[in-house]
Amino acid sequence: MQGTTPYDLRPDPGLPVPAYWTAHLVGGGGPEPAGGSPAVRQAAAGYWGRRGLWTDPGRIVAAPGAEPLLLAILAATGGGLVLARPSAAWQAPVARLLGREVFAVPTPAEGGGAPDPFALLETVRRARSEGADPRVLLLSPADDPTGTVTSPELLHESCEAAAEAGLIVVSDETYSDTRHDPGTVLLSPAEMLPERTIVLTDLGGSLAPSCCPVALARFPDSDEGTGLRERVARGCAEMRAVLLAPVASAASYALTEPADVRAHTAAANRLHAAVGAGAYRAVTASGALCRPPQAGFQLYAELTSHDTHDLPDAPALERHLSLRLGRRVLGGHRFGDDPAALRVRIDTGPLHGGTDQERRAALDAIDPLEVPHVSQALTELEAAFTELTAG
Repeated sequence: MQGTTPYDLRPDPGLPVPAYWTAHLVGGGGPEPAGGSPAVRQAAAGYWGRRGLWTDPGRIVAAPGAEPLLLAILAATGGGLVLARPSAAWQAPVARLLGREVFAVPTPAEGGGAPDPFALLETVRRARSEGADPRVLLLSPADDPTGTVTSPELLHESCEAAAEAGLIVVSDETYSDTRHDPGTVLLSPAEMLPERTIVLTDLGGSLAPSCCPVALARFPDSDEGTGLRERVARGCAEMRAVLLAPVASAASYALTEPADVRAHTAAANRLHAAVGAGAYRAVTASGALCRPPQAGFQLYAELTSHDTHDLPDAPALERHLSLRLGRRVLGGHRFGDDPAALRVRIDTGPLHGGTDQERRAALDAIDPLEVPHVSQALTELEAAFTELTAG
């Protein structure tokens, strides 16, 4: 899609800007210190501590979005980037911007976010035998584009393979707070490989609106982690990738997770779960293949086994569905998948409505699927897929 920006490549949460965010956008318009102010880093340390990851504020870097933060991390680590396939559409371009090689390793059938561990070891072995230098493995325990949560077993095996291969792990945990079922077990690689894992999270996945990008990185409590943190903070300073004071103020408040923030995120997750389940039923009712979404606000559908008229590949399918539905639908080629495979990511956020008023109605509804504009959007989604699968 021409004119696509990095944030256009992210799934759309389809939420109104929360009241707590606008209420705490205070302070002057000047920049914060590079790496984040003490207040932001202290709030972030508490955020991770409540999730079982004790964190010293001095081991945290804050930046205006995950893209510049990953750019600074890869500049600090050197070497190539290993990704699961499919992976979030914004990740590989960041590495290529630095001129780094990207190595894509397929995920197992049961879910996305982490590569098959045996394929990972073979990919790294072969790359090094050919003179390449893969150094970083990027995992996503709650995955974009598939909307799945990586099983603890697969995550553990992937971390073991990364340790055997001597890779640094970057764990993108942007969607870890968006589980549809709170009982779904979701672990962080930092719990399994603490000395070698950098945790990266974009608050736009749950706590902040996408109009105010805020991202955080948590570095290991080791000499290597200290060195990496210093180089990343210096890189952010050199790029002027720093938070503005009002955004830092709102982020600091959101990260402490008081009652109004918890209420908003709980309501948002209920909405994502209900509409995600409805979209899954709409897509699979047509005969398309799809894993049930477990987190986030996206699902990944496949029509490869169907006769889809004159749609030979994922770019053609992307164009067709985007025109048919009147909103962006990204093809699997955007996520490193085979362009010949007819796969697309369906964002469920746009199903909540096109205005803040409609989105607020969906968020506040006891049953979002009974809201007329949400019900109509799901009907249109099912019709669009049924037209394709009917041949």
